Amino acid sequence: MDTVRSAALATAARPPAGPVRRRVTVRGVVQGVGFRPFVHALAAELGLAGQVANGPTGVVTEVEGPLPAVEDFCRRLATQAPPLAEITSVSHEPQPVRGATGFAILASQPGEGRTLVPPDIATCDACLAELAAPGDRRHRHPFISCTHCGPRFTIVTALPYDRATTTMAAFPMCPRCAAEYTDPADRRFHAQPLACRSCGPRLTLSHPPGGAPQREGDQALAHARRLLTTGAVLAVKGLGGYHLVCDAADQAAVTELRRRKARGGKPFAVMAADLETAATLGRIGPAEHDLLTGRRRPIVLLRRRTPDGLAAAVCPGSPDMGVMLPYTPVHRLLFGLPGDPPGPRVLVVTSGNRSGEPLVIDDREARDRLAGLADAWLWHDRAIRVSCDDSVVRAGADGRPMPIRRSRGYAPGRIELPVPVRPVLAVGGDLKNTLCLAEGRSAWLSAHIGDMGDLDTLKAFERAERHLRMLTGVTPAVLAADRHPGYRSAQWARRRAADRHPLALVQHHHAHVAAAMAENGCDGTAPVIGVAFDGTGYGDDGAVWGGEVLLADYAGYRRLAQLRYVPLPGGDAAVRNPCRMALSHLRAAGLPWDGDLPCVAACTADELRVLGRQLERGIGCAPTSSMGRLFDAVSSLAGVCHRSQYEAQAAVELEAAALTAGDPGPGYAFGLRPTPPAGGQPMLLDPAPVLRAAVDDLRAGAGAAVVAARFHRGVAAAVRAVCRAARRETGVGTAALSGGVFGNALLDQACAAALAEDGFTVLRHRVVPAGDGGLALGQAVVAARIAAP
Repeated sequence: MDTVRSAALATAARPPAGPVRRRVTVRGVVQGVGFRPFVHALAAELGLAGQVANGPTGVVTEVEGPLPAVEDFCRRLATQAPPLAEITSVSHEPQPVRGATGFAILASQPGEGRTLVPPDIATCDACLAELAAPGDRRHRHPFISCTHCGPRFTIVTALPYDRATTTMAAFPMCPRCAAEYTDPADRRFHAQPLACRSCGPRLTLSHPPGGAPQREGDQALAHARRLLTTGAVLAVKGLGGYHLVCDAADQAAVTELRRRKARGGKPFAVMAADLETAATLGRIGPAEHDLLTGRRRPIVLLRRRTPDGLAAAVCPGSPDMGVMLPYTPVHRLLFGLPGDPPGPRVLVVTSGNRSGEPLVIDDREARDRLAGLADAWLWHDRAIRVSCDDSVVRAGADGRPMPIRRSRGYAPGRIELPVPVRPVLAVGGDLKNTLCLAEGRSAWLSAHIGDMGDLDTLKAFERAERHLRMLTGVTPAVLAADRHPGYRSAQWARRRAADRHPLALVQHHHAHVAAAMAENGCDGTAPVIGVAFDGTGYGDDGAVWGGEVLLADYAGYRRLAQLRYVPLPGGDAAVRNPCRMALSHLRAAGLPWDGDLPCVAACTADELRVLGRQLERGIGCAPTSSMGRLFDAVSSLAGVCHRSQYEAQAAVELEAAALTAGDPGPGYAFGLRPTPPAGGQPMLLDPAPVLRAAVDDLRAGAGAAVVAARFHRGVAAAVRAVCRAARRETGVGTAALSGGVFGNALLDQACAAALAEDGFTVLRHRVVPAGDGGLALGQAVVAARIAAP
């Protein structure tokens, strides 16, 4: 019996003598990245027969040939994939041998399932070389692309990803493009955005009614460049929407754009012609270099150089400048090729919309909604399926990117989850909105949608939700939203849920901490000390939270510490007027409103009288523990910013002041009581001693920079003290930093360094924004996590 079994096992272990056939399914970002051409070339190299096709779940390949070659094929399929591919799984199934010869790329297989489409990718070096080569047939072609670059996410209309299911379907390929498309040896083999001058798309320059005649092609670009040199503002259609563009060195043009857009003092982002020009604007280290020149091409926040040669109106009051490099052929042509007349080397490039409205993507809407903002429109006839604004990123001190806005180049990239979740749609918050779809161990965030302040933004939200649901194949079984009863995103979720889906309402700061946990791979079996600092979040007691330290996991949280409540006089009016927040904090600290204090001097007599009565009677004064509002208060107290024209202006300018202080001395000390928490009540961080010390410094002539720097150091020291106390009570040694306040690089680095020095494992945001742009990820995991058995 043993002899028979041994013989059978030996026979089974022997490799087959003849050919074998396998079906290999590769899942992940494998469509639109040159994966089928790669498979075709690999099979040809190994002498294998078979076929490959895009399917609803990924790329499906069948190969036939000698076993060693088939095994080598399967191994190299995962290890040598194209650079834009992101493989999540490879599965093999044996198939009957068919005696096949040759290898074919088949038509895509329809059906339901899930595959992943890559983000839009910046123009590659090979295409840029052809763009600039006078002898190349795509010389100066504004839509040059190949398998390795160009639009993907913003043009796909259905799956599988093929030309027929993109907005390029409107442009039949000319014979020469068709030949490239079907040639396995060509760089444009099965490149869906493939085009040339013969087959389109086409570029057009239009003017307001009664203006100059319409121009097309090279003439449109040449005239657009001339307009920029004369101070015009152009509406330029990009990958994911329209931009408003002008010469960044022209003070009159920048000031006029700022006026037209009602932008106040909010900094503009700029596009530099090349890396050398970008280096004159801000400090570029290795991490910034990689971000600026990589395939994603976000706006990168650089510490500013002064002078930078730009108009003063580009970036007033900010320590950073948002800089990006050209990422489309149109951008490159706007700066000009060798031999072109000289033009601007730095352009203001800002979202094509009116303040508070969503990004414009439709050409007719652009003519209507951007009328009065733009002097001319440089547009093309390739439709944009879904809006996708520019991403904004900062390089952290550790060299890793810190996303501020995660959009073009990143969306709809898959985020791996450390825990499985039921199919869920999380709708995020009302500011910096993004939504999230998730299922299993995968999550997908939409591109940046914006502030949910009007009907047009809600429509953009709904378009993004439908598009992302089509791409991911997720059919939500549960919806997740913020607990704030007034949030439009939550109201939409309530209407959508109705009787069809359960709706989970997730506390704002719990979602922030959960997002940090999820992107850092925490499985939720152990809690973290979550430091969640931001401007506004609806608290369990109905107060406006924002200076919170939570003991949290995915299942729940406990409030370990909070910033002491002070009144928020007039709600949003206090946000727009940091001087009012400063006066509220002074009164809460028992400090008089003396006229020598900058925040008092900034208010009129009537304003002081009304505000005093409001605080005394508690009329329209919700209690707030917001750290963001404390930053506003100190900014005004120090004389930095009294009236805010854009979100976080007071805090941004306070950070800028702090960076100029040199060595200001120790940080201001917060009061901390009780320690440890008693009776289940959270510790209180009391800012009153900070306010008193800041007033003393100002009266001693210390100046705004010293006050700003000592305040930053004081907040970092308070975070350190609270986390130490929390660790003594709970034994937890992991701290997560989340919330919009940690978009402040000075504070983020100071807190992380102090906690690491104390032996904490520190979780920081490197995948999704610390602010509300990452909120939906945390909501999804909290609401839909499948608990371990």
